[in-house]
Amino acid sequence: MGNVFSGIWVLLVGIVLIMLGNGMHFTLIGLRGGIEGFSSAELAVITSGYFMGFLSGARITPLLIRRVGHVRVFAALGSFMSAGLIAFPLVAEPWVWTILRLAIGFCMSGVYVTAESWLNHAATNETRGKILSAYMIAQTLGIIGAQGLLTLGDAATPALFIGASILVSVSVAPILLSATPVPAVELARPMPLRGLFRSSPLGTVGIFLLGGVYATQSGMGAVFGTQIGLGTAQIALFVAMMFAGALVLQYPIGWLSDRMDRRKLIFWAAVLGGLACAAGWTAGGFWPLMAAAFLAGGVTTPLYALFLAFTNDSLAAEDMPAASGGLVFTFGLGAIAGPLVTGWAMQHAGPGAFWIVLSATFAAIALYALYRMTQRAPVPADETESYLAVLPTSSPVAVEAAGAWAADQAEEKPEEEARE
Repeated sequence: MGNVFSGIWVLLVGIVLIMLGNGMHFTLIGLRGGIEGFSSAELAVITSGYFMGFLSGARITPLLIRRVGHVRVFAALGSFMSAGLIAFPLVAEPWVWTILRLAIGFCMSGVYVTAESWLNHAATNETRGKILSAYMIAQTLGIIGAQGLLTLGDAATPALFIGASILVSVSVAPILLSATPVPAVELARPMPLRGLFRSSPLGTVGIFLLGGVYATQSGMGAVFGTQIGLGTAQIALFVAMMFAGALVLQYPIGWLSDRMDRRKLIFWAAVLGGLACAAGWTAGGFWPLMAAAFLAGGVTTPLYALFLAFTNDSLAAEDMPAASGGLVFTFGLGAIAGPLVTGWAMQHAGPGAFWIVLSATFAAIALYALYRMTQRAPVPADETESYLAVLPTSSPVAVEAAGAWAADQAEEKPEEEARE
């Protein structure tokens, strides 16, 4: 185990620092936006701007890497992101913040692409699963830790934005000093949405809807907390609980995923998420609200990995990379749309619409999974691709690497059974 991480631990430390900075800025937008008097609809557009940038960055960064290399791209994007974080408190205008969020989303996507390229290059077929799992844990711990850092300053001042900028700037140094040159990123051309839907209707529709859930939770959660009168520490805990739930529930759901019909697991996970959101809507106290956040956020990230694994179950190994790219793009479209719908609903129906939209989206996932169970026979559990925890924030590089690992595991199963 020590040998697996000896060459990448510095890279993982850098990832944690980046996630600390990015996680702070996500929640800060809701906190500071409320102080500046931005409406729910305006903050929804600002939130969607990040995911628009993220989606475009995943497409353009590989082209930049082929032209100037990983090191220059990573350093440039990290610098631009750091500068963008400092700029937020300088001009408190929704349209300026939308542009900044779009730029930061683009930079963050590019940072993921380059960092995941280094991680993937350092991995072998035997270690790739462990390295990707460690990467997921590093990302999640960074986001959770970021919420704690928010309690150290006042969102009404520039201090927290400056702190987030410093963390991103500092993170660049260990990563660049430890990283070695790697071949240019070669991503498969994403599978067209029509072909993706034909191969896996549930995977395509489900991951689009889940994109809206994830972006609403991570981008509009702080807006909801601000509008119901929570303090900074309470909002930070509320957001942290969503990601803590994902960290705790990822492995039990992953264990079940390899042992039962994944459509049933998708159905029950979505039902749990919908019920948790309904409970959040009716919650009469602070701790019931935290429990609702824990469960609602706890099923979201595992559902992302479930949809990836379920889609791969329907594909030949050579089609998995293209399908992964198509799913990432589909998820991004949902992530752009989700906050816009939620922001509009909160603008007209109040902060409780945050939970109502989330619950309705989870219900749509559950109902569609139930419908798909009547259309196709289940794939036997021993013939499914291996489940691997992949975060929704990952770029196509990590998603394709996870697909390659799953395909390798699937190929090894018959060989092991033959030897036995």
